Amino acid sequence: MAGGLRTTPPDLVDVALLAEVSHAVRDVVEAVFATVTETAAACEALLAAVSAEGRRPNSADLAALRPDLHSRLHRHELVSGLGFVAATDLLTDTTGWLEWWQIDATGRVTPLVLDGSHSPFADYTHWDWYARPRDTGRRIVAGPYVDYLCSDEYSLTLSLPVSLDGRFAGVAAADVYLRHFEAATAPFLRRLPVPARVVNSRGRVTASTDPHHLVGSLTKGFDSTPPAAVQPPTPAVHNGLALLPCAGTSLLLVTSAH
Repeated sequence: MAGGLRTTPPDLVDVALLAEVSHAVRDVVEAVFATVTETAAACEALLAAVSAEGRRPNSADLAALRPDLHSRLHRHELVSGLGFVAATDLLTDTTGWLEWWQIDATGRVTPLVLDGSHSPFADYTHWDWYARPRDTGRRIVAGPYVDYLCSDEYSLTLSLPVSLDGRFAGVAAADVYLRHFEAATAPFLRRLPVPARVVNSRGRVTASTDPHHLVGSLTKGFDSTPPAAVQPPTPAVHNGLALLPCAGTSLLLVTSAH
């Protein structure tokens, strides 16, 4: 982080309250990740069962995931889309596949229909939600971004890697519309006596009660990835801002320290 960082408590913002708010935001994220983790486990079990038959999987095998995907979509109100995105070398009958299902405003679950020959967004391998788990082996909160692949909505995608025999096989992921994420987290931010915002690892705002930093805007002036030593309940203070990680999520709570 740039010079000026210190880890003494901010002057006027209650440190315990900051920690409570960061934990509340974390819990919203973790509830979605729990659904993604269940999906990843189901994917790995299915792929292992196919491998035990002495063959490689094909796209038809992935249909077995659908009942549980539909059930999870109905169960978790924040999740608008859910599924498994296959590594490009995983399946025998296609070079890429999204076993992806979405829930609409009426509660109807529908498949993502993607015509790769006509969509400029069909190559998903460059998107953060796919590339970062593939390259790092770690989960990610990707976005906010306009999801041209699935919904044309401003969204977050939470994803984690799926493996087969120790090799990357794709990602399990869930989409959350940004307006729904902000609605779920804004009540916690409003508990603070000063304007606050939550930013991702690239500094982009995912939720805000600060009229000067609207959702989707880019936060500048500090590194949005604090040192690992800066952990709740003690925030870092930099240029008059209190910075507190929403532990384990790659999101950062930012508010005034004065």
